[in-house]
Amino acid sequence: MLDNLTQRLSGVIKNLRGQARLSESNIQDALREVRMALLEADVALPVVKEFIAQVKVAALGHEVVGNLNPGQALIGVVHRELTKLMGEHNDALNLAAVPPAVILMAGLQGAGKTTTSGKLAKLLRDQQKKKVLLVSCDIYRPAAIEQLRMLATQLQVDFFASDITQKPQDIALAALDFARKHHHDVLIVDTAGRLAIDTAMMAEIQQLHTLLKPIETLFVVDAMTGQDAVNTAKAFGEALPLTGIVLTKLDGDARGGAALSVRQITGKPIKFIGVSEKANGLEAFHPERMASRVLGMGDVLSLIEEAHREVDHAEAEKLAKKMKTGQGFDLNDFKSQMVQMRKMGGVSAMMDKLPAQLSQAAGAKVDDKAINRLEGIINSMTMQERSKPELIKASRKRRIAMGAGVQVMHVNQLLNQFEQTQKMMKMFSKGGMSKMMRGMAGKLPGMR
Repeated sequence: MLDNLTQRLSGVIKNLRGQARLSESNIQDALREVRMALLEADVALPVVKEFIAQVKVAALGHEVVGNLNPGQALIGVVHRELTKLMGEHNDALNLAAVPPAVILMAGLQGAGKTTTSGKLAKLLRDQQKKKVLLVSCDIYRPAAIEQLRMLATQLQVDFFASDITQKPQDIALAALDFARKHHHDVLIVDTAGRLAIDTAMMAEIQQLHTLLKPIETLFVVDAMTGQDAVNTAKAFGEALPLTGIVLTKLDGDARGGAALSVRQITGKPIKFIGVSEKANGLEAFHPERMASRVLGMGDVLSLIEEAHREVDHAEAEKLAKKMKTGQGFDLNDFKSQMVQMRKMGGVSAMMDKLPAQLSQAAGAKVDDKAINRLEGIINSMTMQERSKPELIKASRKRRIAMGAGVQVMHVNQLLNQFEQTQKMMKMFSKGGMSKMMRGMAGKLPGMR
């Protein structure tokens, strides 16, 4: 996501190196490139015009101080203006209501309302310890109700049963009554969508809004629809008192224009972004962090927060002790590393949040599928082989490869990667941190 925009903006910054200050001349050239990069990213034209004007005013005559060069100075200006464009700060959900707090999900068919409803329920349960009830009022799309029921079962979230013979308004009121009687903190209502905006759909969702009086009305929009996403959000905003926007599918080949345009056009804050298809693939939207990612500066804060939520701290402490002593690191620990990375969305998701220079230095190619293969190979080993990899000779390798459904060369690759990681652990234990970082390129599981 946004890779092309990041590369274009990085090129603009490089062209400014070696100049003493930001002048009208070099800013004009740089902003022409920035303008083209934003338009290619499908940012709405009125937003581009206003953004470029703001950057020009802020950058003109901006002195280069200390060790900053003009490129770095312009990054600072662009970062501040991008953050302003996307809303400056995170707008959290407002759940300050007499329980249950009702969240109404709106949007077109295919935008990801149902899956987002499930992800939001999981996020509220895991991060805010809320008791959540899910209900579907979509009686038109085949299997829509069943899809949400299966999702709720998978996520172990309460689900209110309904069927296509009922009216959406009756389903909503019955779910609200059930949530009150069973002391749910939050009721998330998934509504019907259409392939395009139509009068019947808008009338129905307006009626649901009147009946339920939701404290949050979230518009779910597919980021891959580009400027159309902004136009659709504007239409929904005119029909409903929206409180926020959820951008989905930002892990796809979206050019990013919706993320940079939708706040400015609609005046509504982006509250969440969908970053993967996994159950934990919904994140709170932080404009400053997104601006950093667009400029290739990474999003280390989100990475740290995710690690704090997902990593098994007992396992991490156990591994830290082994790193400190340089002894006892075996294939069970190697497998544990891979499991922890999967919990955080895989290697590619982690790399996406690192600054561009670090992610490029760590490895040119990231292959999440390789992690699954490596884990399968380790699972085919006996406990003795995992704790003493030196026992694994030719005949054992053939047996392990057959059990994992791979070739012997893949077993050899795993053992080589493990050996390299083991060496890094020993370097770390001897205080050789800089040596370890230099040796890290291509040695982590799933990276080559």
